[in-house]
Amino acid sequence: MKCPYCECNETKVIDSRESQNGLTTRRRRECLSCEKRFTTYEKIEKIPYMVVKKDGKRQSFDADKLLKGLLRACEKRPVPVAELEKIVEEIETTLQESSGKEISVSEVGQIVMERLKKLDKVAYVRFASVYREFKDVLEFKEELERLLKEK
Repeated sequence: MKCPYCECNETKVIDSRESQNGLTTRRRRECLSCEKRFTTYEKIEKIPYMVVKKDGKRQSFDADKLLKGLLRACEKRPVPVAELEKIVEEIETTLQESSGKEISVSEVGQIVMERLKKLDKVAYVRFASVYREFKDVLEFKEELERLLKEK
């Protein structure tokens, strides 16, 4: 592994941890030349999973894209990034356990909305407004009223 600071190829692993679902390994490394520390992530390469979009087109599942969307929905909200990463991992696990290696965008949206609703109602409404493509303020208001009734 090349050091990101001095580009030396000699590093040692100080600590290794697997993610909860065992898909990713986090390694803390130290450069043997400059002695600076950095973190790397290892992920098992698998068959690409496909997301079936609303128009029927298929697109490769992109965990980073999903995480960015979640981060956008949770901007300036007290939601830990680790919780958002868990949501992404849950969706990846759903894909791995499915026999078809495909998931519809509506399934992804439902999982995300269910989890966000439990984590942070504001983030949930933000995500839902984009995911459900609210056309006007009335649709937004109706979703807020549904949330208030659930309390």
